[in-house]
Amino acid sequence: MILILLAVFLALLVLGSPIAIAIGASTATALWAGGISLMVLPQRLFAGIDSFALLAVPLFILAGDLMAGGRISEKLVAFADALLGFLKGGLSVVSVLAGMFFAAISGSGAATTAAIGSALVPELRRRGYDPASAASLIAASGTIGVVIPPSVPLIIYAVIAQESVRQLFLSGFLPGLFMGLGLMVIAIGQAYHRNYPRGAVFSLGNVLRTLRDAFWGLLTPLIILGGIFSGIFTPSEAAVVAVNYALFVSLCVYRDLTLAAIYRIMVRSVITTAVIMFVIATSAVLSWALANWSIPSAIAESVLSLSTNPYLIMLLVVMVILFIGIFVETASALIILTPVLLPLVTQVGIDPVHFGIIIVVGLAIGMITPPVAINLYVASSVTEQPLGRIAAAVVPYLLCLILVLLGVVYLPMLFLA
Repeated sequence: MILILLAVFLALLVLGSPIAIAIGASTATALWAGGISLMVLPQRLFAGIDSFALLAVPLFILAGDLMAGGRISEKLVAFADALLGFLKGGLSVVSVLAGMFFAAISGSGAATTAAIGSALVPELRRRGYDPASAASLIAASGTIGVVIPPSVPLIIYAVIAQESVRQLFLSGFLPGLFMGLGLMVIAIGQAYHRNYPRGAVFSLGNVLRTLRDAFWGLLTPLIILGGIFSGIFTPSEAAVVAVNYALFVSLCVYRDLTLAAIYRIMVRSVITTAVIMFVIATSAVLSWALANWSIPSAIAESVLSLSTNPYLIMLLVVMVILFIGIFVETASALIILTPVLLPLVTQVGIDPVHFGIIIVVGLAIGMITPPVAINLYVASSVTEQPLGRIAAAVVPYLLCLILVLLGVVYLPMLFLA
């Protein structure tokens, strides 16, 4: 049955089938071949999305799209430029810092890449930055969007692993911060090597002015995360607050979105949500089938029979995560891998919350690793640079993020809250 499942799944992927269809059809075929009633299929489909925590997913997606659709990204870039633009190659550092700001609003890697790229590209070109390298840095900064809370992948992992969204959000801050700092260090090094220009002289007045303009956007993560961690509202309720706040800022403060634009944004968010929920539902059937066939425990026993060294086992797990992230989209890979790898890592003493950060950071790296590198595609579209040039330029940033991932794995006392 496992061979049938893998054969059908790979065949459908080769034929270009959507990942949700490939997962659902291959699982259904394997269940049928194993003599299991297909009545299980609709039951597990609905059970897979019957979770209160998943209410936060469409709402955080909508809140991020509302913020990305307005001028908040431009105001965040202006504030970051006022803070760090005076450095040599400061605009590279600004792109990372602005990406971190926006990550704490959107929770989406692609949205962060698109928003910050659109706001920065004209100025990067004007100041003579290498366009491919700049585009790759913006794409790499976008990976922070799914690590710093609020994060849609962290919510999905929490549902699968039955862990606390609040604890996962709290643990996502430091890894996201280290990812950003690592990218900044490489960007500054490249700036000196390529003799990039300095920005305007630091001015406290300019910082205060841009802070005032960006204040309402910067207040978003403080309201959302402050409410969650203080216990005022749950993550799902926080998503509702985020949507209402985004609408308030867009319509009443910045006044940068029309009702027609909001309607288009809502349609786009519904489509994105439908795709994610369909993947979650079909993957729930796959997870049930794998558990029914005792596949996760068999994999754990097989790996543990090779070695009981937790450091070696976690290195193998990281390699699997990075490899799958190359070919499978983040949410899909998360849903497929979590039920398989979680029993293994818990047997070697890894806390499920710790593993949640590991797998999300690892799969985030897949966003800049071709062929399935959504952030690179978005950056290529925004900057009008060839995908091949951006993929070549992203290598230093890719290596940096892998080092951060290894730090999260082996030095949790430094990288986790």
